[in-house]
Amino acid sequence: MSAASDTLIVLATATTGTAVLTPVARMVAFKIGAVVTPDERRVHERPTATLGGAAMFLAFLASFAVASRLETFEQVFTRSSEPLGVVIGAAIIFLVGAVDDLRPVSAPAKIAGQALAGSSLYLLGVTLFFVRIPFGGLWGLSPDIIPLITVFWVVMMANAINFIDGLDGLAAGIVAIAAGAFYLYSQELLDAGLITPANGGPLIALVGLGLCLGFLPHNFYPARIFMGDSGALLLGLLMAASTMTVGGRVVDQFSGQVFFFFAPMLIPLVVLGVPLFDTAWATVRRARSGVPVSQADKFHLHHRLMRLGHGHRRSVLILWGWTALLSGVVLFPTITGDGDGVVPFVVAGLGLLLYTMFHRGVRNTRETEAV
Repeated sequence: MSAASDTLIVLATATTGTAVLTPVARMVAFKIGAVVTPDERRVHERPTATLGGAAMFLAFLASFAVASRLETFEQVFTRSSEPLGVVIGAAIIFLVGAVDDLRPVSAPAKIAGQALAGSSLYLLGVTLFFVRIPFGGLWGLSPDIIPLITVFWVVMMANAINFIDGLDGLAAGIVAIAAGAFYLYSQELLDAGLITPANGGPLIALVGLGLCLGFLPHNFYPARIFMGDSGALLLGLLMAASTMTVGGRVVDQFSGQVFFFFAPMLIPLVVLGVPLFDTAWATVRRARSGVPVSQADKFHLHHRLMRLGHGHRRSVLILWGWTALLSGVVLFPTITGDGDGVVPFVVAGLGLLLYTMFHRGVRNTRETEAV
């Protein structure tokens, strides 16, 4: 088979597997009491099953099993222990999230579990070796610091996805867009010979995209099931593993040679800019207020959009739009080499900003508050 056919087979396995298994996970969740009830912090209006991450995890395993039998991905599975590291890391972080979905655990315990998952990635070779600093050249990382950076990257990505998972379909849609963009970016690197066919990063991003596409029909507003921490942390780990194995292995300069996009490790910071910004702002906000970073609140980006007057569905679509715009800013110069092509995305961004701030629902809310 051709590479395109193999790619479609893996994507279809991840998408179909998640779509088929999610109703099963929903049924099991109700039977075992894995149900989230409405409260003052949550925005959903009826008891909703969680543990959607279980369907994602099983579909992830099936996708990797199928990929291991396809010629296109043969070198990924025969030349390194990295796929095993991803499977073990995914299993650990999924279990951490699943336990928290069933019976909330302390923040330190969750971080410890995430660190264990990140450590398993490092021990089996899923890590980064180089970082290109804008205008600072290529830095080879010391063996002493690589484990720390690997664990930090996993914890950061996992919590960024978990924090943004506050509205129906929001996290799944954002990760789908980001994973799809990063897959296309990594394919450009592969075609340019800057990463080898043995690099598992493109495969991991492809599987992450499929998991989200399969889950979204069940999770978009009004959601019938939530992915829970088990799903959000799993998606975060997959994005971390993909970005490390792609961005942390590129020695030569690439990404369109425009602006600051000659540093591959900056690409995930852009395409995942929405959840990462939300996480950073939440950390600063809670630290200034003297409350634990792990303490939930209703001041995330999606909460603010809803208070502006945007409904549940429109708030999600706006944040999807920002993620798509940021991904376009990365992909267009990468694929075309034309830095001027970013201008339409800037114009689109201004248009989306105006829409966000001056939509009729926002005006109505302001008029109501003024009365």
